[in-house]
Amino acid sequence: MKKKLVYIVSLLIAGLFFCTTDVTAAKTDMVDVSNHNGYMTISNFQDMLNNYGVKAVVTKISEGTYYHDYTAANNIYTAQQAGLYINGYHFARYSTVAGAIAEADYAATLAKSDGLPVGSVLVTDVEAEQQNGLSRATNNANNKAFMDQVAKYGYRSDVYTMSSWLGNKMDVNTGGWIASYPYNASGKSWYSGNHAWQWGSTYNFAGSYGNFDVSQNYDNFYTADQVAEVDPRQTINNVVSVRGNNYKAYATYDSTGIANEGTNVVSATDWVSNSIAVINMKPYYIIGADTLIPQAITIFNNIVVVNYRSDYGVLAYNSKGQSIKDSNKTFKGGTNWKTQDKLVKLPNVGYAYKVATDEYIPAKYAQGSGFKD
Repeated sequence: MKKKLVYIVSLLIAGLFFCTTDVTAAKTDMVDVSNHNGYMTISNFQDMLNNYGVKAVVTKISEGTYYHDYTAANNIYTAQQAGLYINGYHFARYSTVAGAIAEADYAATLAKSDGLPVGSVLVTDVEAEQQNGLSRATNNANNKAFMDQVAKYGYRSDVYTMSSWLGNKMDVNTGGWIASYPYNASGKSWYSGNHAWQWGSTYNFAGSYGNFDVSQNYDNFYTADQVAEVDPRQTINNVVSVRGNNYKAYATYDSTGIANEGTNVVSATDWVSNSIAVINMKPYYIIGADTLIPQAITIFNNIVVVNYRSDYGVLAYNSKGQSIKDSNKTFKGGTNWKTQDKLVKLPNVGYAYKVATDEYIPAKYAQGSGFKD
């Protein structure tokens, strides 16, 4: 996403070199970052969320089968801590189906190790010289091979490219993230039939240094379906303890919220769970394929435990979905907090538990205490 020479040259030719102010955009829904932007901090991303309406971040993961972006793991962690949806992108160098599959394996493996959540989007950025001389049909086949292979790792995928390549060097019939930079993007909705439109590459955020690529989203593709998965390297413990009166048995539930007949989880048993699903505004711990435990039966006396690294803690949010500065110093991993036995859905954050006056902890970082009755 830093290969924008075509657009830069066109702007110079158009005589726009003398414009020194930021282009006015319709929306700054999404920002993509890479090593060119350095290590992004939590406060950088919090500023984007709170003051600019940014909802999602796409960080560079890899290029070809030879380059791993050294800022990816940091950016994934800090974006999540700031309450933003996080996705990744791979700069494609493939020219064959076999090459596309190899690059997909490389990108997805690195994305996993960097902590990119299952269900995130892993984009293929297709605009390099390797694809420039290929036929439309070949590029289409290669892109499909990359996306199909990425799906095997639990990631969704999309194609990013510049507008001049659409219908010329490739087709993006469904989805798509398209780059095209007008002089003034105010009020415009270019490529509204696609997932997103990248309308600028030199946007400045007051809370961050340097220039950023910014995009307007047209649906929730980049802000949906991410599994609330705690990085196993950073977890205090992922054990959910089922508690109840007289060690009563509880039915498990499938992904539609319907009880599985004849399947029971006995009280006083422990189950490993890294993920939470929310069905009809109620939280469930995922303990197996289509096997969910209602979170209410695992929380004893309305106590939840912060399920994260003790040296970082997690950020709390207010009812407006704004992060509370330095709250991670209070909500350390392993600490217990009294809560109401229900979830609240916050803007930009998702489901969370109220643990203090106008302070909420995201549900993905809270779990049943496991205290014995």
